[in-house]
Amino acid sequence: MAVARYLVNDVDESIAFFETLGFSLTERMGPPFAMMQRDDLTLWVSGPGTSARRVLPDGSTPEPGGWNRFVIEVVDIEATMAELTAAGVIFRSEPVAGPGGRQVLIEDPSGNPIELFQPR
Repeated sequence: MAVARYLVNDVDESIAFFETLGFSLTERMGPPFAMMQRDDLTLWVSGPGTSARRVLPDGSTPEPGGWNRFVIEVVDIEATMAELTAAGVIFRSEPVAGPGGRQVLIEDPSGNPIELFQPR
């Protein structure tokens, strides 16, 4: 089983968003942290006030966003995009085709990317 941690600005908003992507809430630890599950991926949703968001010794502060991401394989990328567009999901790009299939990046409410991938 794989585990990914996403830093978020609002845990409640993120729970609702990830439920739209087929995740289920498995554990909630106070307002700043939740664990969600989809297939064999456990997602740790860390909001302000969690240890993952503490200022580091060099003074930098871990923040949401960036380009590292987890990938969700989909059967039909166009149909998935239509469903997510109707739900108000933000897309970073149009689908990109590569040798292995097609991909598109979406954002969670805190600006973290998630890749949707339709294999060939």
